[in-house]
Amino acid sequence: MVGEDNEIIRNIKERRSVRDYLDRQVSEGSIKKIIDAGIYAPTGFGSEPWFFVVVQNREMMKRMSDYCKPKLLAQLEDIPSDNVTEFKKQLAHEDFDIFYGAPIIVIVLGSNAGFTTDYDCAMCAQNMMLAAASMGIGSCWVGTACFIQDNVEFMSELGIPYDYRVIAPIVFGYEGEVRERPPRQEPRVVWIK
Repeated sequence: MVGEDNEIIRNIKERRSVRDYLDRQVSEGSIKKIIDAGIYAPTGFGSEPWFFVVVQNREMMKRMSDYCKPKLLAQLEDIPSDNVTEFKKQLAHEDFDIFYGAPIIVIVLGSNAGFTTDYDCAMCAQNMMLAAASMGIGSCWVGTACFIQDNVEFMSELGIPYDYRVIAPIVFGYEGEVRERPPRQEPRVVWIK
């Protein structure tokens, strides 16, 4: 019925990026369900170009975070936005974790062979985050972690084939401090009738 939000629309509107996690592991079964929801995303020519790496090793996650922070700081150096300035201060702290203390990261990788790979994997990632939200599990797409792509050692340790690239590093976990979702602005829409 028009005007009433159904369960799917409510889930879409209520999902938000979580940046504070409890020290509580997400079960392997839940992660498998989340990945399974991801693979039902549409793909160009039915290519299904994805590959997944699940990292629960805290030491590995810390090494990844420590590697990526200075790379992002360098990229953000000349951006004057207030939001970016605040984030740069956080990044500069030695103990700041780009994964926000989440217990698990699922890296969605895409095949270099497909020409719709980036879109396909982005839709897969969105499905995964929506599925997680419907299960009471928080998530956040941590684009900063894409810098691991530049490190041959990390790629090897993570078992990432040479013909795949990092598309969507997503952390999952149970939300710590619950924050209100910021309101959305009215979208600009042109109607052609």
